[in-house]
Amino acid sequence: MVLNASGKISESSSSAVLASYGNRVLKANEKLISTLVKPTDTSDNVSFTLAVVEVEVFMVGPQVTLDKIPRLDTTNSSVDIDLIGIAKNNNETRSAAVAFMSYNTMENLLKPDFFNTSNDTIKTMMSTVISATLPKTTNTKLTKPVNFTLKHIREFDPSGSLSCVYWNISEWIVDGCSVLETNSSYTVCSCVHLSTFALIMQTSRPSESDSLLELLNMVCVIVGLVFFSLALLTFALCQWSPGINNVARINLCVSLLLAHLLFLLTQQFLSLIRRRQVLCAVISGVLHFLFLSGFVWMFIEAVLLFICVKNLSQISSKKREVLSSGYLCVIGYMVALVVVAVSAGVEPKGYGSEQCWIKINKGFIWSFLGPVCVILALNMILFICIIINLILTLKNRNAEVSQMKRTKIMTFKTLAQFVVLGCSWILGFFTNDSKELEILFLILNSQQGTFIFLVYCVLNDEVRQQYRKFFRCLCCGLKSNTIKKH
Repeated sequence: MVLNASGKISESSSSAVLASYGNRVLKANEKLISTLVKPTDTSDNVSFTLAVVEVEVFMVGPQVTLDKIPRLDTTNSSVDIDLIGIAKNNNETRSAAVAFMSYNTMENLLKPDFFNTSNDTIKTMMSTVISATLPKTTNTKLTKPVNFTLKHIREFDPSGSLSCVYWNISEWIVDGCSVLETNSSYTVCSCVHLSTFALIMQTSRPSESDSLLELLNMVCVIVGLVFFSLALLTFALCQWSPGINNVARINLCVSLLLAHLLFLLTQQFLSLIRRRQVLCAVISGVLHFLFLSGFVWMFIEAVLLFICVKNLSQISSKKREVLSSGYLCVIGYMVALVVVAVSAGVEPKGYGSEQCWIKINKGFIWSFLGPVCVILALNMILFICIIINLILTLKNRNAEVSQMKRTKIMTFKTLAQFVVLGCSWILGFFTNDSKELEILFLILNSQQGTFIFLVYCVLNDEVRQQYRKFFRCLCCGLKSNTIKKH
C-alpha cells in the first residue's frame, strides 16, 4: 500500500515532503524485506514481483558450495556482488544475505532534480531506482566493488552526461560510484558501498536561439498547413478539368498535411502524451507512415513530371499509358505501410521516443532514413534529367513559338519543383554545425504546401480561369443579395 501511494503523491508537494516520504518508504520496505531472510546452511533465494517493485533476496550459509552467487536480475536492472566473500568475513555465523529491489515509481518521490550540480542542466532519470542491502548480516563491509547494470528506460542522448548516483537522505550524490561502461541501451555502475541507486542524465538547457527556432518552426508549419489546405481545396474544385492530373498532388498534400498537423499537435501536448507510452508509440508509428507515404508520392510526382517534360505534353494525356490512378494509390500508400509493418515486426519497441518519434537506438531510425535516402537520390536523378531535357529543348531553334513558350514556363516551374519533390530535405544531412542551414531547411520543408499551391494553382492558367469563374459567381451572388435587400 505504501509503495502504491508513492506513485500518487501530488507533484505540487515540496521537495522536503517528497524526500521525507521517500525515506520512509525505503526504510519500511527494507524492514519488510528483511523478514524474508531465513537461516540456511548452504544457499537459498526468494523473489517476487509487484506492480511497483521487484525483489530478489539471496542467502548463503557456512556450508555453501557455490564459488559465487548468480547475478540477481529484475526487469530493468541487475547486480553482481561478492556475497560469499562477505559471508566469510562474518566469523561468527559465516553467513550473509543480500536484498536487491527495483522500484518502478520511486522517481516520483526521489526526483532527478534532487541531484544538485554546479551547472544549470536538465536532469532526467534514465533508470529505475534500485536498492541493495545486506539484511541480518553482521559485518556489512564489502570485499570488492559492486557492479549494477541499469537498463535505460528513456531514449539515450549521446550529448548528455551520465552519472551513477546514490540517495543520501535528501539528495542524490555520486560519492563512491562511477560509470564503468555505457552504450545506448544500458549503463554499468560500480559502487564501493550499498544504498539506493539510480542513473541520472544531465543535458544542456535550450538556449534562447533554440526557443526562437521552435517558435519559427511552429509558425512555418502553420503557414504550410494553410497552403496545403488551399491547394487541396483548389484540386477538389478543378478535379474534373481534363487538362490537369491531380492524383499524386492531392495524395501528397493529404499525407504531408496530416503528418505536419499530427506532429504539431504532438509537440504541443508532448508532456501529456509522453505519460501514455502506448499512445506515444502509436503516434510515432502513424507519423512514420504519413511522412514515408509523402515521400513516395513525391517520387510518383517526380516520375510523372519527367514523363510530362520528356513528351512536352500534359500529364493527363499520357497518364492512362503510364499507370492508372488506382494503381498509383496502391503504390503510394502500400510501400509506406509495408515498411512500417516490417519495422514494427522486427523491432516493436522502436517507436515512442521522448519526442514521440522513432527511437535512434540500434539503428532503428534507418527504417525511416533508408527509404527517404533512396527516394531523395532517385528524385535528384529525375530532377537533373528533367533540367537536361528542358535545356536541350530550348536549344532547338526550329521549335514552334508556342511550344517554346510552354517550355520556358515549364522550366520555371521545374526549378520550383526542387522543393515540391522534397530534394531540399537533403539539407538535413548538413545542418549539424550550421544554424543558417538549419533555418533554411526548416523554412523550405515546412513550406512544401506553399510551393505546391504556387506552382500548381497560382501559376497554372487553367486553374486561374477556374478562380476567375469562381470569384465572378461569388461577386454576382453578393450583388443579387444586395439588390434583393433593397
